[in-house]
Amino acid sequence: MSNTKEFENKYEKTEDSWPIGVDLVEHEISTGIWVTTQWQLAGFEITPTDETQDVCLLQLHKDERTDYRFNLSSQQPKLFLIMDNVDSGEKPIIQLLTASQTVAAQYMDGDNLVLSNDMPLAVQAWMEAFIGRHGELLEVRRKKRKGAGRANGN
Repeated sequence: MSNTKEFENKYEKTEDSWPIGVDLVEHEISTGIWVTTQWQLAGFEITPTDETQDVCLLQLHKDERTDYRFNLSSQQPKLFLIMDNVDSGEKPIIQLLTASQTVAAQYMDGDNLVLSNDMPLAVQAWMEAFIGRHGELLEVRRKKRKGAGRANGN
């Protein structure tokens, strides 16, 4: 009983964070005589329990609202799981769960494994509510000074 209460306190959903279970599946791939292990993201569990293997905290940030809107307006909104890229046979360590494609792309440039899967409808509605509460983030560009980028003619 105390384990369940402890679990609920540790993983409590708020207006900007949501604990989500991650279903990782190990998959063997053979190419000729070589066999390697590849991890696949099978899906998400939006109400994780004590038995859930991996639980990540999806946190929304106000400065990423444009990315969230872009993701939500796509054909298939995705969540991105970023993990350490480790040797075959070991389970990778989860670093981050995000809804921002920009953040996921930054990790792809490094030595990380980035997996994605469809975003559950409940998470999409929660993100829409977050954007509604905090407003759309419009990126305003400053006006260039007159003559900038042109030859001076002197």
